[in-house]
Amino acid sequence: MRDFSKFEKRIGVKFKNQDLLVKAVVHRSYLNEHPNFKLGHNERLEFLGDAVLEIIVTEYLFYHFPDTQEGDLTNWRASLVNSKMLAEVANELGLEDYIYLSKGEAKDKNSKARQYILANAVEALIGAIYLDQGTRSAKKFIKNEILSKFDYILSHQLYIDPKSKFQEKAQEIFGTTPHYKVLSESGPDHAKIFEIGLFLGEELVARGKGSSKQEAQVDAASKGLKKKNW
Repeated sequence: MRDFSKFEKRIGVKFKNQDLLVKAVVHRSYLNEHPNFKLGHNERLEFLGDAVLEIIVTEYLFYHFPDTQEGDLTNWRASLVNSKMLAEVANELGLEDYIYLSKGEAKDKNSKARQYILANAVEALIGAIYLDQGTRSAKKFIKNEILSKFDYILSHQLYIDPKSKFQEKAQEIFGTTPHYKVLSESGPDHAKIFEIGLFLGEELVARGKGSSKQEAQVDAASKGLKKKNW
């Protein structure tokens, strides 16, 4: 079993039940090679942590910005809890050093799939903190590691939905509405990766990938904005 003492110091949480912390960083692929590993993978904790993260971020935005419209609050929340942001949080925490992966997954660094693994591990960690320490500790972790990025997101306008922005520009410049097509699907049902094409008419502007069609569309739109220099 790995030594998590430094990691616990970094996040400011001393787990009562170490198994919860370990389980939060076990990827499903690890169990394929180690079927006798006593703990399961982190997907149930991820499911819980995703819900805890969403309600705490939603509550923070709701009370701190009483005059802000629902649409803006939704965009702000999405910018705080998306996989790219959570993967950045994982990197800052050094979480990757602790994740249990199969040999194949361990080699596949700097890929889109690794980003999702890291983001999911952060959500699983939040679920583990919530179960072990309660709402107050989960809220403190989210405030310190995720909500602390909100001012940066606002100042750099990272909350603007790339799909909306690309559509506005396409209609303004070309008088046409972009459309998206699924180019491919890969991976098992529990961890599908979609590749989506962003089109202007017949022109393939950009390709995007994501764990959902919506996420892949946003990725394609972000790349399309850069390609068109909009």
